[in-house]
Amino acid sequence: MRSKNVLERARDEGLALTYDDVRLRTGFAEVMPEDVDIGSNFSRNVGLKIPIVGAAMDTVTEYRLAIELAKLGGMGVIHRSLSPSEQASNVSKVKHHLNGLIEKPIYILESETVSEVLSRRESKGYSFHSYPVLGSEGNLVGIVTRNDFEFCDNDSSSIGDIMSTELVTSPENTSLSMAYDIMRMGKKKILPLVNGGGEIVGMYVYSDVKRIKTRSAEKYNLDEGGQLQVAAAVGVGEEAIERVELLTEKKVDVIVIDTAHGDTKSVVDTLLEIKRNYSNLDVVVGNVSVGESAKRLADAGADGIKVGQGPGTICTTRMIAGIGRPQVSAIYDCAKSLEGYEIPICADGGLRYSGDIPIAIAAGAHSVMMGSMLAGTDEAPGEMVFFQGRQWKRYRGMGSLSAMEESSASRERYSQEGNGKNQMIPEGIEGLVSYKGRLEDVVFQYVGGLKRGMGYVGTNSIKELREKGDFDRITTAGFSESHPHDIKITGDSPNYRGEER
Repeated sequence: MRSKNVLERARDEGLALTYDDVRLRTGFAEVMPEDVDIGSNFSRNVGLKIPIVGAAMDTVTEYRLAIELAKLGGMGVIHRSLSPSEQASNVSKVKHHLNGLIEKPIYILESETVSEVLSRRESKGYSFHSYPVLGSEGNLVGIVTRNDFEFCDNDSSSIGDIMSTELVTSPENTSLSMAYDIMRMGKKKILPLVNGGGEIVGMYVYSDVKRIKTRSAEKYNLDEGGQLQVAAAVGVGEEAIERVELLTEKKVDVIVIDTAHGDTKSVVDTLLEIKRNYSNLDVVVGNVSVGESAKRLADAGADGIKVGQGPGTICTTRMIAGIGRPQVSAIYDCAKSLEGYEIPICADGGLRYSGDIPIAIAAGAHSVMMGSMLAGTDEAPGEMVFFQGRQWKRYRGMGSLSAMEESSASRERYSQEGNGKNQMIPEGIEGLVSYKGRLEDVVFQYVGGLKRGMGYVGTNSIKELREKGDFDRITTAGFSESHPHDIKITGDSPNYRGEER
């Protein structure tokens, strides 16, 4: 990444800049905005089709948003205010939502009743209806599907009574292409993989295999096995290691050590322990805002760095603790310090408009993490409320008083795990964000803004935008000129709301 004149001078002078302080310079373009490549990486070995990541917040990212964001090409980070088992269950729901190959199929027993299976399905939140059925000796004896359950008029019936025993199976090394041909020839929607002893060792589901084979899942962010990719947040110490053990069992793609101050001994010790036990697992670490901190974490083995201390909509850290570096300068400083490391940077917080995304990337980020910009969507877990004649969703910082009172993970994130209820020092607030509708429609606008920014700059990839993007520093008058002015806005645009300025 070459030096950016404005950011480099500010860095030398000890002046820190954020999104409203700069605008990208335009350049000669040889590619249309719709043809640019916006693929990137969240961590060293885990890619993104779009450089958007859902924040690990309890009003932003649980399994519903993580599923939809991965289907749009991004990735969600499941928050850690859930219990370890609940968090692992969220990861499992993402991984099982779309399956090329299900390596460890969830099975049922032929001796179980229909009511027992349906009750377990509801309690576990499974979105699928097809199961392999095992006999008393643990071997595959049948299959049940949605139709078997729907046409069963007695829930006390055993699974053995309703299952299909006319099975088409395949050896455990069957490829996705081979599975597709076998399932089409046999007109079977489920293809169990069995070993020589008749034990089930994997399973293909036709709807998912077809989606992958026919490229209708081309924009999905998938792992090598055809499953949606998902990350999960942990803290530090023993509980973090316990969470990682559960999360890796569910095939999580990335672990995010999620703390307000990532440049600490406890974070480094936790990182070293995770990498020692799970050397092939990518670990993203945050948060930091100074180049030396990013470099220290990289030297300790981090596979990605999360940058941002205090820029979020609901964060009060800078006002309460007096620390924090404006976000564009923080990104640039960390990116300069990590030159040669090939470790991606995720810019976490401070985004308000789609135009902030190309600014963050041009400053040195590989991806952006969104909280408030995703919080008002249908898929976000926040509660819907009506206020002043409009629809809103609840949104809060993980350092807000309510979050810290409810969750030990929030207290630990802000180094207050030993504080009593009356001794909390909040570093965040809670409030409302406007209801935004479907995540797909919202992300379409964000991606569109990024692509147009790249088109104006004259870059055709995220890598090129990081290398070539340059800035002008703008004045207060220039900032006012950037917004609509001298007019009464009578209708909102889907990507610009005047009252939120």
